[in-house]
Amino acid sequence: MAFMFLRETIRAYRERDPAARSNLEVFLCYPGLHAVIWHRLSHALWTNRLQLAGRFSSHIARFLTGIEIHPAARLGRRLIIDHGMGVVIGETAEVGDDCYFYHQVTLGVARASSGKRHPTVGNNVIIGAGAKVLGPIRVGDNARVGSNAVVVDDVPADTTVVGMPARPVDRKLSRRAPEFAPYGMPCDGELDPLLKDVESLRAELSEVEARVARLAGARRERMAE
Repeated sequence: MAFMFLRETIRAYRERDPAARSNLEVFLCYPGLHAVIWHRLSHALWTNRLQLAGRFSSHIARFLTGIEIHPAARLGRRLIIDHGMGVVIGETAEVGDDCYFYHQVTLGVARASSGKRHPTVGNNVIIGAGAKVLGPIRVGDNARVGSNAVVVDDVPADTTVVGMPARPVDRKLSRRAPEFAPYGMPCDGELDPLLKDVESLRAELSEVEARVARLAGARRERMAE
């Protein structure tokens, strides 16, 4: 079972990362893979009521990889953590199968409380570099979270969200063949919704300024007559 997990995870890295030239390179040089391997040990200790040993094991993994995964977190199959430095996955976080996380991703809490505090991430989700997904929210299957987004509300399946706070962009992904988008960025020409609003306000302001200029010119002409 452990061999099957390792083989399919390495295959997933080879399929999605063009920089991965061989299985041995992935096994030896990819800290995201090392962090997930360590997590399987830490999680096994935690679920067998050896919480201190599990925490210590995860602490060693953090020191070696720069990736912090709480031993109680639940990770699906074929999780890829690309680059990885600064990734944090909290205690009650749940991650589905075939997900792709970049560096500095945080699955964290929005406020201190007991019980479920961290996000649930569905299958085939891409979370871009620096994104923060906070609180006991759900990110649906095939969703994409753009780089540096801050997500505090549920994300529907097949939806791309960007910005701070994150909002959907006008694009739906196909359920049959969801495409891979590096860093979870939307397609060309799609802006952060906040930037769209700013651009709209800027256009309206320019129009108002032009109208005021025309009215002022007309007034000067009347006064000259």
